[in-house]
Amino acid sequence: MKILIIEDERSLSESISSHLGKEGFTCEQAYNYDTASEKINLYSYECIIVDLNLPDGIGFDIVEQMKKISSTTGIIIISARNSVDDKIKGLEIGSDDYLTKPFHLSELNARVKSLFRRKNFQGSNEIGYNEIRINLNQRTVFVHEEEMHLSKKEYDLLLYFLSNKENALTKAAIAEHLWGDNIDSADSFDLVYSQIKNLRRKLIEKGSKDYLHSIYGIGYKFGEH
Repeated sequence: MKILIIEDERSLSESISSHLGKEGFTCEQAYNYDTASEKINLYSYECIIVDLNLPDGIGFDIVEQMKKISSTTGIIIISARNSVDDKIKGLEIGSDDYLTKPFHLSELNARVKSLFRRKNFQGSNEIGYNEIRINLNQRTVFVHEEEMHLSKKEYDLLLYFLSNKENALTKAAIAEHLWGDNIDSADSFDLVYSQIKNLRRKLIEKGSKDYLHSIYGIGYKFGEH
């Protein structure tokens, strides 16, 4: 899950990024309105965490802009504003949650995970596809009820595919999801191919069908056909 943290207080932004990163999320940061606006127009995110008070703009405007770009991106507002009116406005314009500062990072983490489950897997802590089962809380994967061990990137890749079953995913989209802005410096998508090759091999070795299909000129698809 790729998250954009829009927060001008750099120490808080770094703390959030570090905490969520340890939970397996890919985090990017924007410290002002202009950078945030540029990022949401250039890249795709499963979730944005946005402060209302930015040095060059208002977080509410980012929320409205995000909803126009993508109706499926989860939005969590974090703010020192504790008024009922601000909370109502945030929800009315499209945010999914509102967390008042100061907050515990563990609470934000729980809300991000809950939002991810609601958006992608009907709120369930477990997801399955035929013989494959994933426990989201424990980040464990089972094939025919036998646990298999994946690297962080392989796990993120499998979860991304299961969130987009039967949909064609470009190599660029996969690379951006796994590495965020860092992929901009890559000369090719060999890293994507390597991760997919390893994931496919591990799944098949555990007895899974080969659900990973290459689509010529586009990328990959996960599904029966």
